[in-house]
Amino acid sequence: MREIKIEKVTLNIGTGEPGDKLDKAIKLLSMISGAKPVQTVAKKRIPTWGIRPGLAIGCKVTLRKEKAYELIQRLLKAVNNKISERKIDKFGNFSFGVKEYIEVPGAKYDPSIGIIGFEAAVTLMRPGYRVKERMLKRSKIGNKHAITKQDTIKFLNEKFEVEVTN
Repeated sequence: MREIKIEKVTLNIGTGEPGDKLDKAIKLLSMISGAKPVQTVAKKRIPTWGIRPGLAIGCKVTLRKEKAYELIQRLLKAVNNKISERKIDKFGNFSFGVKEYIEVPGAKYDPSIGIIGFEAAVTLMRPGYRVKERMLKRSKIGNKHAITKQDTIKFLNEKFEVEVTN
């Protein structure tokens, strides 16, 4: 019950506007992940940026299980298996950015896309975390069972040979 697993890996690109940039971002995420991305829409109106509610301003794709493990290994190689300790939150999840998608092993440069970066967010879990998500008898995860920052660092070192820097 103490074993830590990857629940999901979410890749995200925020373009800030619909149109050509968004189409390129969707094409990139589908190329890297092998899954179909979904568009994210604005929730607030920001007149100075030309953003209104319901306007598509980004895209994301979520992978789970074996596809998530395969993808995270490739993405960590893109950042030289190094992550800053600041990128790990107090719940044990971590996220990092990839500046150029051509750094990811297996990704080839596509002139129609150009050079785009993206963000990867990894959510970790232990068996038994379902109690906080279920509909009936929902309850909290105890402090002893929660994943800490130190647990995440140990998991990354053992599973992916990642060096966590200060």
